[in-house]
Amino acid sequence: MNSKLLFQSKARIIGAALLTLVTVTATAEVEAKITKSFPVQPGGQLVVAVDRGAIEIKTADRESVDIEVIRKAGGSRAKAEKTLQDHVVTTTQDGHKLEVRAEFKGEKPAGWFGRSPQLQVKFLITLPRQFDVDLKTAGGSVNVAGLTGKVLAASSGGSLNFTKIEGPLSGHTSGGSITVAGCKGRVELSTSGGSLNLGGIEGDLTGKTSGGSIRADKVTGKSVLKTAGGSMDLAGLKGSMEAATSGGSITAEFLEPPTGECSFKSSGGSITVALDEKFAVDVDLRTSGGRVTTDLPIVSVVQGEPQKNELRGKINGGGPLITAHTSGGSVRLHKR
Repeated sequence: MNSKLLFQSKARIIGAALLTLVTVTATAEVEAKITKSFPVQPGGQLVVAVDRGAIEIKTADRESVDIEVIRKAGGSRAKAEKTLQDHVVTTTQDGHKLEVRAEFKGEKPAGWFGRSPQLQVKFLITLPRQFDVDLKTAGGSVNVAGLTGKVLAASSGGSLNFTKIEGPLSGHTSGGSITVAGCKGRVELSTSGGSLNLGGIEGDLTGKTSGGSIRADKVTGKSVLKTAGGSMDLAGLKGSMEAATSGGSITAEFLEPPTGECSFKSSGGSITVALDEKFAVDVDLRTSGGRVTTDLPIVSVVQGEPQKNELRGKINGGGPLITAHTSGGSVRLHKR
């Protein structure tokens, strides 16, 4: 390469480096915080309705609601500051009811990300331990811990996490998993695109997912669990259970004798049910694509030659009915 071409090549490299440097220098991340505190008495209500951002609720022994909104905007400094200015956060109090609302009111870019400028938001809120909450975000996770009261939570694109809640709980997300641990009261959950991880629930439970697995441990009461696309791992069961999956296997272990009828159904997997040998139950076990086996003695109520894919009868004189039906796998009754 002659000296002239070499000089031109180096000039292009230096020019590209300078362009990159200018681009990096021209961008900035601007952070802004909003902090507010409102005097309240336990037993009030918090309503949060925001167009984006994660919501985190904590509790403490206090008579106030403390709010911290953390926002980070990107782009050039001027653009970032304009983004923060156009993101309007309002807080209002009417007696024992407190509302937090947020919406981006600026010009929204066209295209796939038209609803989402370079803006990250997080709402950190500390409440008295006894409080009702109604939480909605169009784009973020929701976390609630240590609360006594009614909990309503919804997200259009994030996970839900609930820990040590005492009171009715309702959670819905269109795009994330749901985790519940150590809760007392009626629980209703649904997700269109994630798994359910449930533990230590004392109360009736309804959980549905259109695209994930379900894990449950130590659930008490009347439980209904359904998934359209995953396996189910159920342990420490008490009360009664209705469990169904369209695309996976089911394993279920009873900690105590069931108090009502229990049903396990799968369209595409095996089913294993574990019982103590002293439990008194009726069983109805069937499969269209495998075999039925048992570790426990069953007094059959089916007349004629025993079938490899069907078993109905009584254990220890009979009791609540346990049904296990699958179209695409084996069924096993296992001694715990």
